[in-house]
Amino acid sequence: MTQPVQQKSILWSRTAMLLALTAALAGCANLAPDYTQPAAPVPASWTSQAAAKPAVGSAGEIDADHLGWREFFLDPRLQQMIAAALDNNRDLRVAALNIEKARAQYRITDANRYPSISATGTSSASRTPAELSTTGRAAVSRQQSVTVGVSAYELDFFGRLRNLSDAALESYQYQVETRRSTHISLVAEVATAWLTLASDRDLLKLAQDTYASQSRTFELSQRSHDIGTVSGVDLASQEATVESARADVARYTSQVEQDLNALRLLVGADIDAALLPTGLPDTASVVPATPAGLPSQVLLRRPDVLAAEHTLKSANADIGAARAAFFPSISLTANGGTASRTLGGLFKAGSGSWTFSPSINLPIFNAGSLRASLDSAKITRDIDVANYEKAIQTAFREVADALAVRATLDQRLDAQGKATAASEKAFRLSDARYKSGIDSYLTTLVAQRTLYSAQQSLISLRLTEQSNRITLYKVLGGGWSEQTQPMQP
Repeated sequence: MTQPVQQKSILWSRTAMLLALTAALAGCANLAPDYTQPAAPVPASWTSQAAAKPAVGSAGEIDADHLGWREFFLDPRLQQMIAAALDNNRDLRVAALNIEKARAQYRITDANRYPSISATGTSSASRTPAELSTTGRAAVSRQQSVTVGVSAYELDFFGRLRNLSDAALESYQYQVETRRSTHISLVAEVATAWLTLASDRDLLKLAQDTYASQSRTFELSQRSHDIGTVSGVDLASQEATVESARADVARYTSQVEQDLNALRLLVGADIDAALLPTGLPDTASVVPATPAGLPSQVLLRRPDVLAAEHTLKSANADIGAARAAFFPSISLTANGGTASRTLGGLFKAGSGSWTFSPSINLPIFNAGSLRASLDSAKITRDIDVANYEKAIQTAFREVADALAVRATLDQRLDAQGKATAASEKAFRLSDARYKSGIDSYLTTLVAQRTLYSAQQSLISLRLTEQSNRITLYKVLGGGWSEQTQPMQP
């Protein structure tokens, strides 16, 4: 019993040593070019008037990408709405599943770098008829074997498999950053849709109040016209104003329903009416001022820019794999085990068996396909460099545009507020003069329309101001504080 056990132990030791040797020989060189991050093709900072105007409040010391959305969106109803969207939105769900798919694909690719060890047991029996037998008698032969080994394991001397694995890893990281970008966009879209609904509800209420007020005025004018104190021209003008307000009520009613539908799609589920805004809230109760005054290098941390860089790194690794294809590839097939004519003899002395079959493949002529593959990989890398630089430039423009709007918003809000107050005063005076018989109704009608338009503009401008804060938060890479470190496959 001792000798078969010792023979089996020696056999396993030799197999383990063979596998360790092949693993040590693998990955001796890496032909991928050294990666260098391209310089950002944008100014070092926003030097325009927009950047000179502060856009920061209490959050000014915090980078936007480190400011979680729960810290930025202060209204509890909006927070619950965003949380529901993050749980149910289908686009975000697809982005998360793409990560899992890329993770699995990376593991498949990376597994090719290592030996695949398998155990095989076979049993065969054959009968040779007497006519073909060398002994002149029919014979039955049997063979049993058990082997453990590797099959067609490639020794990665020139880093082909390693670079393919690196490319797959970068593709996985690309999906991670894409999911982060989707997360940020979703948070911003839900907040913007929520505020848009609030704004349209304010506009609807304004239209309803205006329609009700003008309807009452029209009814009084109708009675006055019946007794001859109001002209037909004034009555017709009032009727036109009433019908215009009624059309606005219908239009904003439809718009509110569309806003609700858009919000339901973003949330991905039915919406609790208690979480919906009745009107546009004060800015301070919804979103604080957005961190700004930052160098343009902060854009390099945006998920979409990081995703473009991972694509570039993947292309860089593909060049290494394409270069390695020019060199010989060596594959090993080896196994060891025992063989015997009977099952009982598999582990007896002298039953050990092994095979070792190395092979080498040396490219000699391929009509230029390998060179074309390398050229294609280099061109792809150059394309990805351009795409990466464009992603940075696009990000810079988005921030610059948002800052340009922010630079004049305070002035616009102040001017529109004063213009609305002046229009309201002008309408009151015109209405009093009309009722006193000093002016015609045309003057009052013009003042009323001016006031109505000014009130609408003020509501829209308040929405613009709050949406601009959200836009700045988004384009600066905010909204992702739950996961600041790269995920591992």
